[in-house]
Amino acid sequence: MTSPARTLGRLALGSALAFAGVAHLTFARKEFQAQVPEIVPSSPDTTVVASGVAEVALGAALLTARRRRRAVGRVAAVFFAAVFPGNISQWIHRRDGFGLDTDDRRFARLFFQPALIALALWSTSRPAR
Repeated sequence: MTSPARTLGRLALGSALAFAGVAHLTFARKEFQAQVPEIVPSSPDTTVVASGVAEVALGAALLTARRRRRAVGRVAAVFFAAVFPGNISQWIHRRDGFGLDTDDRRFARLFFQPALIALALWSTSRPAR
């Protein structure tokens, strides 16, 4: 049994991921392309679509998973780590997107990724007894 706080965290994270995934595929597609590092072998649009599909799937899994909840949390954490280079690239190359139009704002955003990783792991783990 998980605590209400962990459940709320998991549901909030799942909802945010699903929303972000839909945004990748629709209205914010260009904004997300600004985050794709040059080292990614596919086109920025292909990368954004693929990550959008992954986010929708992860969001849905976080919202609905019961028996494999911890595994889903781990996959979400790995996903957040995998896309972190895009945030670094946006900061290094000074690309605007999502209101991140200053070096300070782009730098501050870098600290959110570890928080998302921690939330994914914490909200899907069992509380200590």
